Amino acid sequence: MDAKEISLEERKVKPVVDLLNDLLANYHIHYQKLRGCHWNIKGQNFFTLHLKFEELYTEALTTIDELAERILTLGKPPHSTFADYIKESSIKEINTIGMKDTDMVRAIIQDMATLIAMEREILDVTADAGDDGTNDMVNRFMQFKEKTTWMLRSFVNED
Repeated sequence: MDAKEISLEERKVKPVVDLLNDLLANYHIHYQKLRGCHWNIKGQNFFTLHLKFEELYTEALTTIDELAERILTLGKPPHSTFADYIKESSIKEINTIGMKDTDMVRAIIQDMATLIAMEREILDVTADAGDDGTNDMVNRFMQFKEKTTWMLRSFVNED
């Protein structure tokens, strides 16, 4: 399949796919960070954050799958190696062992800010490409993270 089969121009789809692959790489690192937080959370907030991190990594995994499938829908292969993810991601790995709960939450907030910024860029590019399908999908991802960021910031008492 290629972009023409879904009424999109190939030259306009290439930048969309490139950005989606970048987002995919960042999501993989974010996902693993959430898993590390889930596994290594300790202290008074264990029950609250253990469940929240699980919710967030489950949502991230669903998003990863949707991203890869959208890239395939646009007629291109999604990146699929951790070497590519680590090389391309602006989100960096962290060691969550022994990390304070509030530091974990702040790390996730920062990841979400990075992902939201990337998604805003994708929305601009997809609008130019006439790619409403990708635009709708990415907008939904962004809205989830915006609300989640507000909740996480409230948890660590930050404005």
